[in-house]
Amino acid sequence: MRRIRVMIVDDVSIVRRLVSNALGADPDIEVVGSAANGREALEKIPLVKPDLVILDYEMPEMDGMETLKEIRKRPSGPKVIFFSSYTRQGAKVSLDALWQGADDYATKVTADNLAAATLCVQLELLPKIKALCESMTGSQSDAAAPSPAALPAGAATPATAAGPAVHRAEILAIGASTGGPRALAAVIEALPADFPIPVVVVQHMPPLFTRSLAERIASRSALRCAEGVDGALVEPGTVWIAPGNWHMTVQRDGTDARLRLSSDPPENSCRPSVDPLFRSVAEVYGAGALGVILTGMGQDGLLGVRRLHECQGRIVVQDEATSVVWGMPGAVARAGLAHRIVPLHELAGEILKHVSAAGRRRATVA
Repeated sequence: MRRIRVMIVDDVSIVRRLVSNALGADPDIEVVGSAANGREALEKIPLVKPDLVILDYEMPEMDGMETLKEIRKRPSGPKVIFFSSYTRQGAKVSLDALWQGADDYATKVTADNLAAATLCVQLELLPKIKALCESMTGSQSDAAAPSPAALPAGAATPATAAGPAVHRAEILAIGASTGGPRALAAVIEALPADFPIPVVVVQHMPPLFTRSLAERIASRSALRCAEGVDGALVEPGTVWIAPGNWHMTVQRDGTDARLRLSSDPPENSCRPSVDPLFRSVAEVYGAGALGVILTGMGQDGLLGVRRLHECQGRIVVQDEATSVVWGMPGAVARAGLAHRIVPLHELAGEILKHVSAAGRRRATVA
């Protein structure tokens, strides 16, 4: 298979050179061009035909957001990773970019020397590029076979089709990564104001970014949404998003449950990680748990889902067609642990089936 064609757009020449050298050292990547601003980039894209553009935000003549909007107007345009600073403002513009159609974002890193800076760029960008353009390299970065044709959207996976006809959820746990912010917002915004159970979420993001995500969803949703706080009561109608760089779990407290945050070592190279959250939800809520895995690269959440499955909880995953990257949901589906595989626009409806009017009550922990 051919190499992934990448274009770098940044007004700082040393950054263009650094990123170009760091990515070009990988045999799967071919850096086919660079540009110092959005206007120059838009002129070059039809000529060099990149598969993916790394797009800076602050640039003269035409900034990253304007450029992104123009790229998305073009049919069959390249994928875009938005490059922003690791600041509060950087978090805001990255989320804006995701809502405008960027496929992912990356934060600019600082390092003491060239070797360290190169390594940081490679660690930050290479996995994202390969996950977004996996079909071009022919590799299977998630270490699993392609999704079987026997698992269409909406189907129950063969290993888990059996079970009680009616499932009454007492908590909704969601895990997501690449492409997750928009998918998560789409699901939460579709839930009604009287949604009767709590929602706990792990979205792979840095600290400032998870706060901005919670604020954005809160401004658009009928439900209360906030970053998780240690000791907070897990109560109906509230969405708690794990803060960046903290694992979030739930813990029994009498007949209630409370959030617990920890700085335990990363799992699956992630903190927050989906696995600890899902394991804790399984232990506290058992069969009353509903787990949802949204778009994301890697396999974080697979072990937590397995524990949830053992405790008779229900698992729903986003389908491949509507996922930006079908890594996390695909791993669960291929393991035969998903009760349903559902397109994004049907996920809220699927969730509501588990909290129907007959089951709308204040849930207590197992």
